[in-house]
Amino acid sequence: MQTASFSGLIKAIFYMIAFYYIFRFLAKLFLPVLVKKVVDKAGENFQRQQQQYTQQQQNNSWQKTRTNDEVIIDTANAKKPRETKKVGDYVDYEEID
Repeated sequence: MQTASFSGLIKAIFYMIAFYYIFRFLAKLFLPVLVKKVVDKAGENFQRQQQQYTQQQQNNSWQKTRTNDEVIIDTANAKKPRETKKVGDYVDYEEID
């Protein structure tokens, strides 16, 4: 069984601080590169999706045939005004002196 010593504690704290600063240094070097790659990849995916969407729209517009469109307006509901649901009664309160 090992016992804790003051020199072991100092070593552990030193290693933690060294790891922290090394990690910060490497993050400053590599994080911008990684973020740039992720943003570029997202931009490429967006461009690809936009191109596919525009191609679908163009294909759909060429494939559509002229049809006789009819518009039917239901006037039965237009004559009746919409009724609102009554949730509860309104109570007017007055102050009493």
